[in-house]
Amino acid sequence: MSKDQELRKQAVDRVEEYQEIVNRDPYRLHYHIMPPVGLLNDPNGFIQWKGVYHLFYQWLPFKTGHGAKFWGHYSSEDLVHWRHEEIALTPSDWFDKNGCYSGSAIADNDQLHVFYTGNVKDAEGNRETYQCLAVSKDGISFEKKGVVARLPEGYTPHFRDPKVWKKDGHWYMVLGAQTERLEGRAVLFTSENLEDWTFLGDIAGSNKGSLGEFGYMWECPDMMPLGGKDVLIVCPQGLKAEGFRYQNVYQSGYFVGQLDDQKPEFNHGEFEELDRGFDFYAPQTTEDESGRRILFAWMGVPDQGEESHPTIPNHWVHCMTLPRELTLQNDKLIQKPVKELRALRQNEQNFEISLSQAAEKLNIDHEKTELFLSSPKVEEGFELSFRGAARLIYRKEDGVLTLERNSYLDERVESRHCKIGELKELDIFLDASSIEIFVNDGEEVFTARYFPYPGNNDVLVSSRKNLSLNMTSWTMK
Repeated sequence: MSKDQELRKQAVDRVEEYQEIVNRDPYRLHYHIMPPVGLLNDPNGFIQWKGVYHLFYQWLPFKTGHGAKFWGHYSSEDLVHWRHEEIALTPSDWFDKNGCYSGSAIADNDQLHVFYTGNVKDAEGNRETYQCLAVSKDGISFEKKGVVARLPEGYTPHFRDPKVWKKDGHWYMVLGAQTERLEGRAVLFTSENLEDWTFLGDIAGSNKGSLGEFGYMWECPDMMPLGGKDVLIVCPQGLKAEGFRYQNVYQSGYFVGQLDDQKPEFNHGEFEELDRGFDFYAPQTTEDESGRRILFAWMGVPDQGEESHPTIPNHWVHCMTLPRELTLQNDKLIQKPVKELRALRQNEQNFEISLSQAAEKLNIDHEKTELFLSSPKVEEGFELSFRGAARLIYRKEDGVLTLERNSYLDERVESRHCKIGELKELDIFLDASSIEIFVNDGEEVFTARYFPYPGNNDVLVSSRKNLSLNMTSWTMK
């Protein structure tokens, strides 16, 4: 039995061994993508190919910590109903033996090509890094082609997460990198045949161009054309908190500008965070066959208390966000849940809420609900409480929206905020242990995991002064 076959068998056996325990967990989600067992993190290789959406992901079946990652694989024809496929990549070769790290997918010559970072460590923990290629004729079984790009001079082995695209007949690859001076950068390669790649240089990063010191490592870059501009999504590590900004351990956000691939250089504006909540990282996008730009992200953040998640005793941890459609309006990314999610809606209920110094319990399915609030008339503000474990608070006077939750580390209340001005509408997706809040038709988004005590199922709306609003709820099945 080859190393690849051995690892695949061990993973399948692990899923079978713990499937019953995993499925009994009250925090198991109803309509989000999760690992069958073990740890899930970054979305990888997201693409629609021959009418089928493929979402690969970083997967460690054997424990709920990080280590030598596999590429797990889900497929779907509608972005709603997902099928777990066989493992796409295993850490079984000299160039990826300590992990098939994150990457992307493109279609060419009637084959699916996935690019990923091969992670290698010696006995002392010294790291080597390689950019690798694997191809598939059916989108399920992959043949590794090996190393296609190596580490250039001037960078540490923290050099990973290739995102590949085609422009004007040429292939380009952007990667996250760290210089030997410990500066986070996005770097660019080019190729004519997908197998021989030439290093062009870094296009943006800490202490480059007009950007000052801005993180010691940039992860998971994604360059895309959108709304007549180029958008670079990236995850800088090492930013210090500034008021409401940069409150998580690591950040996910974007720059809007123009890529000059000849210099190479990315001329861009200010960095903006993509999500205002607690759990959002490593987003990846694709342009689907209808021309939409769609995003998935990992509903988690590295080094942010992962080891304390309440699902770990049941042998699994983490999930993906819902898929979101991106548009660019006035250099701001707008995120909306994809319209296909409406197919999950059942049991529609409509409410007219009118309160003054009171609270009202909502008769909804607390574990799997979409809740849409519109036309609020607010004198001072209001609060939505979710199962005693999370609260959304709007303060009209200062135009601030706050998401609070009870920390799963120590039960203290922690909060994230954003300034929105006038509140026009909220689209809230509740799952057994997750919440995603789309504000003002995707102007802002809060994403978080939360873990209510079993039996606390109350969803409440309350106000200290006059409040009226319209509300619609659907059970998501």
